[in-house]
Amino acid sequence: MKCELLANCAFYQKKMPIESGLGAIYRQNYCEADKTKCARYIVATTLGRQHVPVDLYPNMHERAKKIIAGK
Repeated sequence: MKCELLANCAFYQKKMPIESGLGAIYRQNYCEADKTKCARYIVATTLGRQHVPVDLYPNMHERAKKIIAGK
């Protein structure tokens, strides 16, 4: 399930290089394998993309829950 939001993901445009190192690992595990496990995707599809902080990493599930809960 490749993520349809990947092309315009601020995380890769402003925070993390997508082709190497950790960025490539995140891309493989979250963007190309299972987008529904990505904290960024969860916030974007729940609240809207404007509520996704640039510094929210794909594996920050607890922070995503707090954002969604309004904390």
